[in-house]
Amino acid sequence: MPEDTALSSSQTVELFEQYVIGNYRRFPVNLVRGEGSQIWDSEGREYLDFFPGWGCNLLGHCPPRVVRAVQEQVAELIHVPNTWHMHSQGRWAQMLSERAFGKAFFCNSGAEANEAAIKLARIHGDPERYKILTFQGGFHGRTFGALAATAQPAHHAGLGPMLAGFSYAPFNDLEAARSAIDEQTAAIMVEPVQGEGGVHVGTSEFLHGLRQLADEHNLLLIFDEVQTGCGRTGKWFGYQYFDVQPDVLTLAKSLCGGVAGGALLASDAVASSLVPGKHASTFGGNPLAAVAGIAMLETIQREDLLTRAESNAQQFRNALQHLKQRCDHIREIRQVGLMIGIEMEFEATQIVQACLEAGLLINCTQGNVLRLLPAMNIEPEQIERGMRILSDVVCEAADKSVEPERTVS
Repeated sequence: MPEDTALSSSQTVELFEQYVIGNYRRFPVNLVRGEGSQIWDSEGREYLDFFPGWGCNLLGHCPPRVVRAVQEQVAELIHVPNTWHMHSQGRWAQMLSERAFGKAFFCNSGAEANEAAIKLARIHGDPERYKILTFQGGFHGRTFGALAATAQPAHHAGLGPMLAGFSYAPFNDLEAARSAIDEQTAAIMVEPVQGEGGVHVGTSEFLHGLRQLADEHNLLLIFDEVQTGCGRTGKWFGYQYFDVQPDVLTLAKSLCGGVAGGALLASDAVASSLVPGKHASTFGGNPLAAVAGIAMLETIQREDLLTRAESNAQQFRNALQHLKQRCDHIREIRQVGLMIGIEMEFEATQIVQACLEAGLLINCTQGNVLRLLPAMNIEPEQIERGMRILSDVVCEAADKSVEPERTVS
């Protein structure tokens, strides 16, 4: 075992302070081992993880099939360029297409998948049409194209001017979307469920309406499913949950069971526009990512985890309803499958810290939305235990947030 694995959490924090750029707000904990929905720090403390891998670990930590596939592959072939064929990449593309549609382009992250979609929207069709309509509260990545597509001013601060060619409309406002389309619009890009934006769910009317608008104006409809893809909703892909067929689908996060990987799926007619020289990714679809992606899909299929996700989602739904009845300061609970947002009436980052201290890992986005992205194979007992911790912490924080009424003398 390497010597570094013996470092304590405090020693690791010191190491980071000296050598790692501080562009993340990190908890002062050194995580060293994970299994399923449990993870341990260097002091041996166990945590229940309701937000494994920032949504990447949809099968939990270190899923056995993914681990075995990567271990075997790394001893045979780690990387070859995409000027050669790899049967694992072809097989992975086939498995995705059979569960969705079209053909695949592989990359390494959600931002890269969305960059590919932006390029494809401009390449495909009329060269005079280049604008892409996106929606307020959406999040499409940190690279400049994806960032310009992200209609959240806070993410643009200090980085302007943004790239031209993007227009924004309010989410779930179909008439505003219609008004934002002009003769230069090439595509509509939308998250069916806004994750980073606070787990806001697209309505059926809105998403079906976008499909109709795209057809009426000859636009591409792009679904950013970086968070909703690969079973998160209880369907293979979020568009199937909403029964709306896009032309282009972007995937990452859980795509490879925790290994870095991203993909764009495009209908055959649209995919043909992405020709040699127009786009590429050095590590995209590499042998390690490909076998991990295959193992991810096989695990879901063989263990019937889509059904498991639906039953786990219902258990969360029941527990969240009880929590809302218990706590008057929950503004709204939003849930699609195993994608959950709990909007509080007050700033909620302290709840994340209190849950950490109680042995539960969760997330807070937009300041007051608690976000849960649990593994689809989480055990019922773990859901019960974690929700008990979360409920106690939320109710205690809510009580503290209410100032006692001042008596007038």
